[in-house]
Amino acid sequence: MATSTAHGPDDEGAPDLPQLPFPREGVLRISPLYERLRAAGPVTRVRTPAGDVAWLATRYEEAKALFADRRLGRSHPRPEEAAKVSDAGVMAGPSGDHEHEDEDHASMRRLLTPAFSAKRMRRLHDRVAELAEGLVDDLVAAHDAGTDPVDLHAGFSVPLPIFVICELLGVPVEDRVYFKGLSERMATMTGDDPAIARAEFQRYTGQVAEAKRAEPGEDVISDLVAAQAQDPRLTDERVAELTAGLLFAGHETTVNRLSLGVLLLLVNPEARDRLVADPEGEVDGIVEEVLRLAEPGGMGLLRYAHTDVVVGEGGDDGDQVTIPAGDAVVIVTSAANRDEGAFGDADDFDPDRAPNPHLSFGHGPHFCIGASLARTELRVGLATLFRRLPGLQAAVDPSALTLHTERLTGGLDELPVRCAPRT
Repeated sequence: MATSTAHGPDDEGAPDLPQLPFPREGVLRISPLYERLRAAGPVTRVRTPAGDVAWLATRYEEAKALFADRRLGRSHPRPEEAAKVSDAGVMAGPSGDHEHEDEDHASMRRLLTPAFSAKRMRRLHDRVAELAEGLVDDLVAAHDAGTDPVDLHAGFSVPLPIFVICELLGVPVEDRVYFKGLSERMATMTGDDPAIARAEFQRYTGQVAEAKRAEPGEDVISDLVAAQAQDPRLTDERVAELTAGLLFAGHETTVNRLSLGVLLLLVNPEARDRLVADPEGEVDGIVEEVLRLAEPGGMGLLRYAHTDVVVGEGGDDGDQVTIPAGDAVVIVTSAANRDEGAFGDADDFDPDRAPNPHLSFGHGPHFCIGASLARTELRVGLATLFRRLPGLQAAVDPSALTLHTERLTGGLDELPVRCAPRT
C-alpha cells in the first residue's frame, strides 16, 4: 500500500486518527464529526479508507482557498509514494503527468468548454425536457397499471442523466446498462475489481472513439478525435481516458443528486408546495439548495500539495497549519457547504438563500466543467416531476433508506414513491 512520505499510516504521533468515511445520521445529513473537525483547526489529519494519512479540509473558507490554490493538484511527483484514498478506479490516488499537469488541464478546458457551455446547455434544454416528460409518462403508466409504489431512482433519476450524456458525448444509448455497471464497479473502494473495470471502461470508450474516426457526428467524442490532428499530446489513450472520465462523471453525480433532491423536497413540504405552484419561478433556488445539501457519498475531492502550503489565518490563537509538499489533501465540499460561518442555519433547506455560494462544483481553475449540464438536468428533472406529479410521496420513511457506502460516489439504491398524477 502506498503511503505519504510525511504522514503515512504508521505515523507514531497520530495512532488514533479518525478514518473516512465517517458514519452519517441518515441519507440527508452528514457526519456530526465534521463539525468537531472544523472547530479543531483549518485542516486536520485523518486516515483514508486505504489506511493512509491525508489532510481533511472541512471549513468553507479553507476549502474555497485550497480549490483555487495552484500549489495543489491532482498529480504527484512520485506517484508510487503518494497517499491513496482507496482502491477505487477513479479519484483514488494521483493522476496525470506531474510535469505537464497545468498544461494538460488548460488544453482539456479549451477543448471541452464549448461543449459544456451555458449557451449549449440552453439549446439542450428542450431535449432534456422531452426525455423527462417521457420518463414521467412511464411512471404514470406504471401507477395506472397498479404498480405503486414505484422506484423513482431506477425509473427517473438513473435514466435521465444517462440519456442526456449519451447524446452529448455520442455514446450509444443502448450500451447504458453495460457502462452503468462498469461505473459502479469503478467506484467501489476496495478490492482489485475497480482497476479491472476502469481498464474495461477505457477500452470501451476507445472503441467508441475509433468508430467516430470513421463516422464523426456532432458530439463531444467526435470533437476530441478531430482535435488530435492539432495536439500531439492528445493520444488515442488520452482520448479514451478523457471520454471515460466524462461519461462516468457526467451521469453518476447527477443521478444521485436527483434522487436526494426529490427526497429533500418531500421532507420539506413548504418548498415542495412552492415548486408545485410555480415550477419555473421556484426551481432555480431549490436546485441550488439541493446542490448545497444533497451529499450522495461520504468522501471529498483529492489533491496533493506540490509545495509546502500554509493554511489558516494564524494570529495569536495559532490557527495555522503547514501542509508539507507531497501530502494528500481531501476537500470535503459537503462539510464546507454546511459551515455555519458561511451559511446561516446551514442545515436548513432554504430556497430563498441568497447568495448561495456553495462549493459543490468546486472553485477556481478546476471548477466543474459540467456544472451547467448538471444544473439543467436538475432544473428540468425536478420541475417536470413536481409539475406532473404534485401528489408525489415517499413510500418509505427516509430513515429506512441507505446509501452505497462501499462506493466513492455513494448514492441511493432505490427511492420507492407513490406517484399519483395531478387530478
